[in-house]
Amino acid sequence: MDSIFQKLTYYLSEHPSIVTFRWNHTQSWGSTWSFLFSSIILYLGFCALVHVFLSILLRRGRAVPLGPIPAFHSLSMALISATIFAGILLSTKAEIRETRWFWRRSKTPFQWLLCFPLGTRPSGRVFFWSYMYYLSRFLHTFRTLFSILKLRKLAFFQLFNNSISIFMSFLWLEFSQSFQVLAILLATLAYSVVYGYRFWTAIGLPSACFPFVVNCQMVLLSCNLACHVGVLLLHFMKGGCNGIGAWLFNSVLNGAVLLLFLNFYIKMHLGNKNKEIKSSSSTAESTD
Repeated sequence: MDSIFQKLTYYLSEHPSIVTFRWNHTQSWGSTWSFLFSSIILYLGFCALVHVFLSILLRRGRAVPLGPIPAFHSLSMALISATIFAGILLSTKAEIRETRWFWRRSKTPFQWLLCFPLGTRPSGRVFFWSYMYYLSRFLHTFRTLFSILKLRKLAFFQLFNNSISIFMSFLWLEFSQSFQVLAILLATLAYSVVYGYRFWTAIGLPSACFPFVVNCQMVLLSCNLACHVGVLLLHFMKGGCNGIGAWLFNSVLNGAVLLLFLNFYIKMHLGNKNKEIKSSSSTAESTD
């Protein structure tokens, strides 16, 4: 058991490719601003084009059969998210152990997770896994295509949320932004559970009696909001956090996502309540 853990630790946090990683525009795929904007525009345009073509070619409400593809995607994303979670957790432990001498007088390990010291560069273990998380956001966008093909829906919130997620994860790397380690830990943990649940239901196993995925997303957004408040306090109390300008822009985008999600969440619960009222009234009428 110890040898297995040592091998996992080596391949997830001590491998030379991880330890020596450095984010730069010449060696890291997808690291340029032109790539970022063109990929987001391509994603939005392609989804809109597919939706329009299906609206012309197929009757409204008719779905395109996808077979096991969504289940395979959910399983793959659950495993990828779990790997990134384990990798950045072990890498964080190693980084704290090796660099604590530099910041231990001004910060605790938890404060370091929220607030990188000024002058932090996007290199080393945690930024390798931040880069892996950035790349995984592109795989995540396939969910939009599945929604268009299977559910025949092109949801603005889904397009906006996925685009913002790609953009924010790019900013984390480009500006060595504070808070990203904790954000990735929370996000990958949530995605591991959510995608595992989607795979569970996709293969025909029973689903939860409440909106499981929506509630997980609500918990994730709430935790992110609390952490953003912590970053702001540490920035003014501990002499500044690295990448605070990118963090400020990140906070605005997160706030927009949170407002859109709250609007959807409230509408969903109001819709469920209206259904319950209608069903109870119809039951009462049938018994009279």
